[in-house]
Amino acid sequence: QVRVVESGGDLVQPGGSLRLSCAASGTFFRIIHMAWYRQAPGKQRDLVASIHSSGRTIYADSVKGRFTISRDNAKNTVYLQMNSLTPEDTAVYYCNVESDRGVGFDVYWGQGTQVTVSS
Repeated sequence: QVRVVESGGDLVQPGGSLRLSCAASGTFFRIIHMAWYRQAPGKQRDLVASIHSSGRTIYADSVKGRFTISRDNAKNTVYLQMNSLTPEDTAVYYCNVESDRGVGFDVYWGQGTQVTVSS
């Protein structure tokens, strides 16, 4: 059984910072991608940032220059450093993990962590 657990969500004022963490545990094949998605009320779940096992990263345009994704491959953990937060960043943030089984990918999701940006 695979567990994906996020942490770090909180209420923060505009202009503030937060650091989200996500750890994957259990039995799985080699993790290829780890990513953060977010979903605001009434909206679809969108990609925020992803990081390949090689270190290659992808960011949504809305967070470029403000958010930084990083990972610790030895700990199967991914982080999201969020700076200069705005109310538009308010959402539930979900961690996504993809592992390569050789003939396809297994995809796992965490339960989400709430980030609220408000004064």
